Amino acid sequence: MRRLFQRPRHQSLRTGFSTGTAAAAAAAGALLALLDLPVPGTVEVSLPGGGSIAIPLHESGRRGDWGEARVIKQAGDDPDVTHGAEIGARVCWLNSSSGEAAIRLGGGEGVGRVTKPGLVVAVGEPAINPVPRQMICQALDQHWKRLFPPQPLRLAVEIFVPRGEELARHTLNPRLGIIGGISILGTTGLVKPFSHQAYRATIAVSLRVAQAAGLPEIVLTTGGKSESYVRELLPNLPEDAFIQMADYVRFAVRLASRMGFKQITLAAFFGKALKIAQGLGHTHASQGTVDLQALARLTRTKTGNQELAMEVARANTARGALERLRAAGASGVVAPVGQRLLRTLRTFAGSGPRLAAIILDFCGQPLWQGMG
Repeated sequence: MRRLFQRPRHQSLRTGFSTGTAAAAAAAGALLALLDLPVPGTVEVSLPGGGSIAIPLHESGRRGDWGEARVIKQAGDDPDVTHGAEIGARVCWLNSSSGEAAIRLGGGEGVGRVTKPGLVVAVGEPAINPVPRQMICQALDQHWKRLFPPQPLRLAVEIFVPRGEELARHTLNPRLGIIGGISILGTTGLVKPFSHQAYRATIAVSLRVAQAAGLPEIVLTTGGKSESYVRELLPNLPEDAFIQMADYVRFAVRLASRMGFKQITLAAFFGKALKIAQGLGHTHASQGTVDLQALARLTRTKTGNQELAMEVARANTARGALERLRAAGASGVVAPVGQRLLRTLRTFAGSGPRLAAIILDFCGQPLWQGMG
């Protein structure tokens, strides 16, 4: 059994467990409470990729016709909005004339409900993703068969999150059309610190929602602030068209192109725009820095002003370089930056979609807009 919350000697960051794993453990504890059996302090849950994990139960008990248990979600050293949240499950016997095994899964308070197409869960269903659904059913089935192997299990299960609606305000759920609470997620059952895969999955989900809405054009932004500015510039586009890609430029553009969007617009502040113009497909500082020497050479070519070019080269930041350009009346240097940015995007997108770009200053005002 895999042990959580210990730091192996070769690993400096702790691994946590997903909301799906928490829900599966809570469901197993709730079943034992329904049966009026002793509920242990930890419940073992099988992981999708093999092996199992022991999850501590926070509390459990019988509540009338229902058994109930709760787990405190732990995200290890990658705490997200659900870190420390209670994830609970209630179970009761399913009444029906059929004697076949059945588990009916629902969402209670704090679990969002899907209202837009394009997600892996159908519209109208609780936002409990397929792998967590499988884990919940498997955990119940395994504990039941250990106790009553010949008898079919017939249960109604309700997953709930006491503060879920409040927590969801700090997630992308409202944007994705998941209303009323958080999503129960997880593909491996575990949460690894700083998961690039998880962020790419979020971008992919946002693109699927836009695709399902039939939108021909999407706007990729580097974060919430750049999105808020560019939405004022493009007021006729619906909310679903705006997708925060963070530093994942190459991934987002390539995927949007493959999904068949007719136009991809990218909006970025000047510093990020410079990085993309340099050819970087991932703009995090760990992947590369702004090349102000290249900007200085471009400044000299565009303006013929050697002194200004040297000032740009000596600037500490992209913001400082832009201030020098503006003070010298040389904002026209931004245009060739934008054209180089578009050429980089074309290498990511291929020949399919129309491409557009918006470069913002650090107060959110447009410095340059173009298509290519």
